[in-house]
Amino acid sequence: MARPTANFRCSECGWESAKWVGRCGECQAWNTVDSVDAPTRAVPSARISAARVAKPITEYTSGSIKRTTTSIEELDRVLGGGVAPAAVILLSGEPGVGKSTLLLEVASRAAAQGTKVLYVSAEESASQVRMRAERTGALWPYLYLASETDLSTILGQIDAVKPQLLIVDSVQTVSSSLNDGLAGQPAQVREVAATLTRVAKERDLPTIIVGHVTKDGSIAGPRLLEHLVDVVCHFEGDRQSTLRFIRALKNRFGPTDEIGCFQMTGEGIEEVPDPSGLFLSRSVTPVSGTCVTIAIEGRRPIPVEVQALVVASSAPQPRRVVNGVDSSRVAMLLAVLERRAGLKLSNADVYVSTVGGIRLTEPGADLAIAIAVASAARDMPINTDAAAFGEISLAGEVRSVSAAAQRENEARRLGYETIIGADSPHVREALRIAFDTGSRQEIQGAHPF
Repeated sequence: MARPTANFRCSECGWESAKWVGRCGECQAWNTVDSVDAPTRAVPSARISAARVAKPITEYTSGSIKRTTTSIEELDRVLGGGVAPAAVILLSGEPGVGKSTLLLEVASRAAAQGTKVLYVSAEESASQVRMRAERTGALWPYLYLASETDLSTILGQIDAVKPQLLIVDSVQTVSSSLNDGLAGQPAQVREVAATLTRVAKERDLPTIIVGHVTKDGSIAGPRLLEHLVDVVCHFEGDRQSTLRFIRALKNRFGPTDEIGCFQMTGEGIEEVPDPSGLFLSRSVTPVSGTCVTIAIEGRRPIPVEVQALVVASSAPQPRRVVNGVDSSRVAMLLAVLERRAGLKLSNADVYVSTVGGIRLTEPGADLAIAIAVASAARDMPINTDAAAFGEISLAGEVRSVSAAAQRENEARRLGYETIIGADSPHVREALRIAFDTGSRQEIQGAHPF
């Protein structure tokens, strides 16, 4: 007998309600609750053959995944060693960050090795993609190009070309005639993604899909889109900088803590296998207000220079300007320095920034920020061969951070002999060590700590 169910359902998360509401009660999204058919039919149980009966997991054998390399080591690192067969990869990123350029490079290198690639551009015309391919040197006979926005036409192109790698740019601009509405709406995105995923699994066809992002940086469309695919990668970077990062947010075939580094050039996109010198200044003499920390991006240790500037201010509310670091974290560190280290900062403007446009979000950079601020406040530089990493508590204690041995090994490899870390029990002791190293280079004046 038919059982009455909810008459309205959220197109983003699937939350159901007996009456219409303007805001979803689960994901809090506005105008996503639509009406659905009220009655549902009882589903009968199907007869299962003996060959398909569930077996204990110990009776199954695990086969090794044979991956296909993209010939781009930084991308292979993020994917876990290459593209798995029948894998569906969703690549998201801000507009203009270089998603199409990266995927055209992937298609070019695959075609150069004799792999038949079908690149479907639903946003640009074929002539526009051809112009970019000429600039980046991506003209290969095994690279097939089509400019289509209809899903059935794309499926026809797949039947005609029979590619070994499929790239669709992007899923929000492709529409299906089986669903009403414009391209990019939740129902259309769901239908297109589900169809492409089904085709990829049936034909053992690795597929890369480009996804747009919203204002807050999340992937546009229903949340189901991220659940359907096997790998979700995010391509990010500052428009004022040529550096780009790609990281895996979801990966069914590998780790999700890896990161790949790229650099945009006039000829396209290039790998950065060793980004050690990208976030350091070029000064060889000690300068006050600077300190180097070893940050962990994914599994990769990266040296980053933190710079600070402290200027006396007569304003009732001194300015706190940060770039590349968390403003609330810096405010907490300034309070700890004033209360636990005796550094007067309440009557001064404080500016904190990182070199190279990288953003530090981990607490391991606390100690380097504190040392840079103290150095700027006293106008006394520290030694150029000193690096610091550690978390600072409200009590002024210096706590150890994750991958401390890996950070120290990277610092030693780059020539930093003095490592200031969790060996210092208190921030005051860490500041004393930092300024003691600076006094060895015949810097005038005694340190205040």
